[in-house]
Amino acid sequence: MSGSLSCGMIDTEKLEVSAYEAPAPLSITEVEKQRFHTVLRHYFDSTLLGPYRNFNGGILVAKGGTILYEHYQGFEDLSEKKRPLSSTSSLHIASSSKPFTAVAVLQLIQQGKLSLTDTITRFFPTLPYPGITIRDLLTHRSGLPNYLYFMEASSWNKQNMATNQDVLSVMIAERPPRHAPANRRFEYCNTNYLLLALLIEQLSGKSYPEYMQQHFFTRLGMQHSFVYRPIEASRSVASYQPNGRTWPMDYLDLTYGDKNIYSTPQDLLKWDQALYTDQLIDTSLLRQAFQGYSFERPGTHHYGLGFRLELLPSGKKVIYHFGRWHGNNAVFTRLIEEKVVVIILGNRFNRSIYSAAHHSYDLFGNYYAKDESEEDL
Repeated sequence: MSGSLSCGMIDTEKLEVSAYEAPAPLSITEVEKQRFHTVLRHYFDSTLLGPYRNFNGGILVAKGGTILYEHYQGFEDLSEKKRPLSSTSSLHIASSSKPFTAVAVLQLIQQGKLSLTDTITRFFPTLPYPGITIRDLLTHRSGLPNYLYFMEASSWNKQNMATNQDVLSVMIAERPPRHAPANRRFEYCNTNYLLLALLIEQLSGKSYPEYMQQHFFTRLGMQHSFVYRPIEASRSVASYQPNGRTWPMDYLDLTYGDKNIYSTPQDLLKWDQALYTDQLIDTSLLRQAFQGYSFERPGTHHYGLGFRLELLPSGKKVIYHFGRWHGNNAVFTRLIEEKVVVIILGNRFNRSIYSAAHHSYDLFGNYYAKDESEEDL
């Protein structure tokens, strides 16, 4: 796809202020629901939960919008252990924020305000990295250096909290070297989504937190979701190291676009369901977000427009995004053939969250199981 999508612009403007209608949940019998619940309970009990696994967070698995399994464990404050984590505890979803940023950019594309082939220097002309398109940023093919690292080596005073604009100013002033020419290769880079958040602000006339609140959180009924700002401190749950000590905030805890959305499993279920409709963006445009753009190397892992993908030999496609920031771990995985979503949020660092999610897919379909026709080698 290239160019602006002028067609549909009027409809999109109406869509922005129209009421959202969530799709009706898939009808599942109580017997089937109980069977899934039992299987999932045994599975997570054996892989992630239990007194010695140190899981502190929430798990939700749903099929067609119907919750099959939901569990919360631990405390919002591990030092006090007075407030149990619950369905309304807002946890940092880290890089699982990137799909929200990507869909917001696609909304602006649908409105005709930019195109995938526009260069970022069209909007930020003093940025010293020519030739990088919006598509390159969305697909992590920009070749830009990661701001999490070049800011550490920069002259920025680490006693001061940095904003997205501050990072952009450092890039312009200090010109950290790029890692590769644009569209040469896939290289996951948080700078891409920090710049996209600035782009959303420039084209919408709203701050990124305001845009997310209006176009997603309020509209979809995600009552416990927000972009972190100091005014949200009382609503956000802190994160912890594996030993239970608080993970302190640092000077990059105000940057957003690549991270810094707080949410809950129930709110992310609403986000999952909205992605089955055409009420956020046109279905044909969303379909492009779920395509792979990194085929220069063999393998099953790819990146779309803001979504990670697994394109498996079985023909199955997994659409997902994991996240990690400080002590936070996040999983948001969609098995669209079965209309299943697996959501796990934790605020006590725990790598087992990712493997537990990954190995749960075969409970719903033949994702990784060996083909019975294969012979042992």
